Parts: sequence; C-alpha cells; structure tokens
Amino acid sequence: MIPVVKSLSVEGAIGPSADKFLVRKPTQEEAEAAVRTLLLWAGDDPSREGLTDTPRRVAKAYKEFYKGYAEDPHHILDRVFEEVEGYSDMVLVRDIPFYSHCEHHMVPFVGKAHIGYYPSKGVVGLSKLARIVDVYARRLQTQETMTAQIADVIEEVLEPRGIAILVEAEHMCMSMRGVQKQGSSTMTTQYRGVFRNDPAEQVRFFTMVKSPGL
Repeated sequence: MIPVVKSLSVEGAIGPSADKFLVRKPTQEEAEAAVRTLLLWAGDDPSREGLTDTPRRVAKAYKEFYKGYAEDPHHILDRVFEEVEGYSDMVLVRDIPFYSHCEHHMVPFVGKAHIGYYPSKGVVGLSKLARIVDVYARRLQTQETMTAQIADVIEEVLEPRGIAILVEAEHMCMSMRGVQKQGSSTMTTQYRGVFRNDPAEQVRFFTMVKSPGL
C-alpha cells in the first residue's frame, strides 16, 4: 500500500461532517504527493518544468475550493435585526453567483441562487444570505443537497413564516464529460412554510426572480 493511502488512518475528525467519517487530515506534503500521483496516472511527468509547482498550487486551490467545511453557517446568521418597522412582506435576494464541485466527479458546477423569505422574528443582513450560499457551495456537493441545506439553516435560525429557494446551475460533469451537452441547466427548489402551502406564493416568488428590471 502506498504511503499516501496508509496515512489515512482513523485518528481524528475532519470538519462538520465528522459524525459520518473519522480520518486523520493529511499533511500538506501528503496532499501534494497525491497530486503528483494523479499527474503520473494521467500520463504526464510531474518533474517537468511546467508541473514542478503544480502539486503545491493544487493543494492551495483545494483549500479555497472547499473552505466551506471549516465554516459554520449558524455563526454567519447569528445576528438578527428585529427593528424592521413592522415589515412583514417577502425579502428576496436574487442572482447570488456561486461555484461548487460535484461530489461524484469533483468537477465544477456554476450558477446562481435566489433566496426569498417572509420574516417573523426579524431579518438578517442581506450579505449573510450570500455567504450562506458560499458556505455550502464550497464543499463537495450535489445541487439538490445544497438547495435543501440553505433552506434548512435559514429555517432553523430565522424561523421565518416561509422560505423559497431556487438554484440554477450548469454542471461540468454533464458539459465537459459524459454526454457533453453544453449549455444545459439544472433547476432545484425548496419551499417551506407559506410557500409550500400556497402555490400562489410560489408563483409570486418565481415571477419576482425572473422578472427583468426588478
């Protein structure tokens, strides 16, 4: 067994999903060695000039791509503003750009998220909703799971009267490999509270998201 594989012994926990698996986090050197192995497997020479620094760059990039594992979405939403002068209509933040990586092939999927909710006990800073999207996007994901996770944490922390989430994205695992259908998009939704119970509210949300000029 190669050293990189042997190093993944059961010693500690990694990230918020630690209840699902227990492994020792590899060192920087082990991560770079894994990249060199993949370069060799792909058929290239990791010692040639253009690739000598690639393992370090890839390891650094992975820290950025998957930094969501080290972030707590509950902490991001920890400040709720209750003084909203009686405002109780929909709050909508649309066109939140994100990029994530498919957990099946580790290739990107890129798109936009739209979040609407009816406040009950207060509202949260608008930038915090964009940060919530990033927390879950910066993990190995499926679009369906990410959509539900965003709704779950907003529902748990804000306790709104209703939540509507729409996520639309293009998946590179479908565009650049497999069936190779460029330009196709996937849409996923989550409706909670008044949105789930009233189709008219779903229509209103979707209309506000898609109407130009709003």
